[in-house]
Parts: sequence; C-alpha cells; structure tokens
Amino acid sequence: MIDTDPLRRLEEWYLANSDGDWEHQHGVTIQSLDNPGWSVEIDLQGTRLEEASLREVRVERSDRDWYRCWIESRIFHARGGPGNLREMIGVFDHFSRDFSA
Repeated sequence: MIDTDPLRRLEEWYLANSDGDWEHQHGVTIQSLDNPGWSVEIDLQGTRLEEASLREVRVERSDRDWYRCWIESRIFHARGGPGNLREMIGVFDHFSRDFSA
C-alpha cells in the first residue's frame, strides 16, 4: 500500500536520495516566514527529478491561506501561508509521483 501522507512521502524521497554523498551538498529546507508562513526548498540536483519542470502552481484563498510552488535552478521552491505547509509538500509529492510515472 502506498502511503498517502505527503510528509511521510517526502521523508521517503529524502531517504531514497541520501546515498552518503548527496545529502552533504543537497537536501530539503523548511523555514518559517515572518508574514507568517512557510518556505520550502527541495534540491533536485543529483536526483531523478533534476531535469524536471513544473508549471507554477498558485493558490490564493486569503491573506493567510495561500501558496505558490515552482522549480528554478533545479530547486523546487514553495512559499505559503501558516496553515499551508502540508499542501505545499503535497504539491511536491504529486509532482514527484507524476514525473516518475
């Protein structure tokens, strides 16, 4: 059975790409923003997603319920409101599964 929790799937993706070398120069960064909100960066370099592209995803429901996801320079970027972290990680999960299909 495939785990449908996006955070668990991100953990699995990170572990699958950690080979003793990749994780020393690349990885996943999740930080808080001061507006408030979240910033996510997932380095795709050296992974099967390295050459992938993603049309920008934008959702704007309110000042605190929003997110934006895109790929630039082989990095998946996401910014969003304080309650949107799981959705942002979910966009990455959906994108990574679609790319491997």
